[in-house]
Formats: sequence, structure tokens, C-alpha cells
Amino acid sequence: MLLLSSTFKYFVYSGFTDMRKGFDSLSGIVTSQMQFNPLNSDVYIFINKRRTQLKILQWEGDGFALYYKRLEQGTYEMPGGTNDPCSINISAEQLQNIFQGITMRRNYQRKRYQQTV
Repeated sequence: MLLLSSTFKYFVYSGFTDMRKGFDSLSGIVTSQMQFNPLNSDVYIFINKRRTQLKILQWEGDGFALYYKRLEQGTYEMPGGTNDPCSINISAEQLQNIFQGITMRRNYQRKRYQQTV
């Protein structure tokens, strides 16, 4: 289960990710391109080129957990403003805003799918 907590560090991969990648390929990106150890408790976020899909990878002590979300409508916002070309450090609150479609540059709700009943 995905738990957002201020006790974790959150890193967004600044490149675009092929969403067909699994545990091993994503942990390889963390090691080779982001220069982090994927076996710590940090949370690594990957977004596809169209910004409609998001994967989160985290080591939970006994194995990797992978969270995958695809938007039916709208896009995720890529956070910016870092000196590191491969990763962007964000807070749990910023990640929650990305999930909810709240833009970080201006205070408005990004478009999301609403099921009609």
C-alpha cells in the first residue's frame, strides 16, 4: 500500500520513462542514471513522455513495491527547479499535489476524469 510520509525522501526522475519497464529496469535507472541506491527506503517516481502515466518504486525491506497509475484524462505536472539533471527532490506534499492535479506554478486544479453515473 502506498503511504506518503514526510519520513521518506521522494525523487522524480527528470527524464521520460517507458512504462513497460518493471522492477529491475526501474531500479537500474535509479542506480545508473539517478546515482542512488534503490535498496534504501527512498521513493522514486517515474513519468512517461505524454505525462499520463506514473510509476513509483520503493524498497520495503523485503522486496520492491511498485505503484502504477494511468490517467484517463489530463496530465501529470513534472516538477522543476533542480541542479541535478537526472532527479528532482520533492516533498510528500508536492507528490500529493501531483496526484491530485494541483499545479505547483499556479494554484489551480488540473483536469481529471470524472465518472458520470
